[in-house]
Amino acid sequence: MMRTLICSLALALALAHPADAQDRRVAVTFDDLPFQADEATLCDPARLMTITQDFVGMLKPLDTHGAAFVNAGKVCEAERATTLPRVLNVWLDGGLDLGNHTFSHIDIHRTTAENYLADVDAGAPIVRDVLEARGKSLRWFRPPYLFTGETQEKHDAIAAGLAQRGYTVAPVTIDNNDWMFADVYRKAETLGDTALMQRIGLAYVAHMTTVLDFFEPYSAEAAGGREPAQVLLLHANSLNQAYYPQVHALYLARGYRFVPLEEALADPIYSHEDRYVRANGISWLHRWMQTDGHPIRWEPEPPAWIVAANKAPASELQAIASAP
Repeated sequence: MMRTLICSLALALALAHPADAQDRRVAVTFDDLPFQADEATLCDPARLMTITQDFVGMLKPLDTHGAAFVNAGKVCEAERATTLPRVLNVWLDGGLDLGNHTFSHIDIHRTTAENYLADVDAGAPIVRDVLEARGKSLRWFRPPYLFTGETQEKHDAIAAGLAQRGYTVAPVTIDNNDWMFADVYRKAETLGDTALMQRIGLAYVAHMTTVLDFFEPYSAEAAGGREPAQVLLLHANSLNQAYYPQVHALYLARGYRFVPLEEALADPIYSHEDRYVRANGISWLHRWMQTDGHPIRWEPEPPAWIVAANKAPASELQAIASAP
């Protein structure tokens, strides 16, 4: 039923926005496993298993071939050794690959390269064990916040340390600030405002359309005239639980095939030199453009009311959303 619904929605979108006659590919990635939720949920084995099964159950019929990146430290220590492997196996059963996102979602700008790499190491054992039990290896790494070091020394030390550990960094080309929409969505959830939750979700999907309108030609410019395989950054959260199927349909309508991360990274663009060193986490398209001496053109911002609601407490959400 899910597949039929998605195909129907994709067909309707295609009629409104015909896909370009080219081979578009996208690797979908989800950060912040096991889930973006409060500490109580992350340390409740039954609740955590339920939301994981629901999320992966939503993804499985869509055949995204995606990859998901784990912060092992999100699960409280008392439950980590028993609960996290069970949760990660649900993702593997759903056909997704796994990677390391550090233990604690550490911010490289607030620590040393040595401490950062120690956090990478702390995040690896459980993820590695569940992969090796299935004959797979832990090879992917995604830097938290997409930060790769604000000084050349720190940048180079981290890059060398990751390479020594056998990691391939998973770049991102399309970042649509889903984390911001998800924060506002969770605030509406705490208020029990289902109408506002729907408004936020629809704004999120509409923003993804705007983002693609920007990134598709921009990526072609960065790649010398053709659109490269894209890597989409999303997060495991309640917003995507409810609205990722519409995002998926949007990509189908625009002519994308969903491919594994390994296939996307085989595109020649991912061998491009990256000389970007700054205290900011940005798309690799921007990094490559700057490396080539071209000015960065920034993607569209989320709607102003989403930006404002993200910065405000939940108690102010309804007033912000209803403001003219």
